[in-house]
Amino acid sequence: MNEEATSRPADGPCGERLSEVLHSAEVFDGEPGCIARARDLADRFLVRLAAEWLAVFGERTRGDLMLAVSELVTNADRYSQGPYLLELEGTAERVSVTVYDSSTALPLLCAPDPTRPGGHGMEIVVALCDRLTAERVPVGKRIRAEFELSS
Repeated sequence: MNEEATSRPADGPCGERLSEVLHSAEVFDGEPGCIARARDLADRFLVRLAAEWLAVFGERTRGDLMLAVSELVTNADRYSQGPYLLELEGTAERVSVTVYDSSTALPLLCAPDPTRPGGHGMEIVVALCDRLTAERVPVGKRIRAEFELSS
C-alpha cells in the first residue's frame, strides 16, 4: 500500500495562483480492511481540503463523498484482478473521487430496482455525485465521480 498527498499550486508570472488542486492517492491490493483504509484516506483528505483550501461542504456532502469512495473501492475490490488506485483531487469548488483498476469491463448502470438483490453500487454513486465518467485506460479502467461544493 502506497500513499501520496500533495498540493499542486500553479502560479502565474506575478505570483498569483492560477489554479490549485489538493491531491491524495493510495494503491490497494485487496487486503482485508482496504475499504476502511480508503475511507480513512478520504476523511483525512476532506479535513485537509476544508482546512487548507477553505472548502465548504455540509455533513450530507461529506457523507455522499464517503459513500461514493466506499462503493467505488468495493467495486474495484470485487471485480478487478490485482491492485487498484484511489485518487482524490479537490479545490474549494469541487472534489473528484477516481478509482483505477485492472478490469476493462465498464460498470453496468441498471435502472433502480429495489427488488434486485445487490448490484446497487453504481446506482448509488450516480445518485450521489454531480457527474460520473467511466472509461477504459491502458491498464484497465478509470471511474471518476465529481462533486460540486457549496460556495
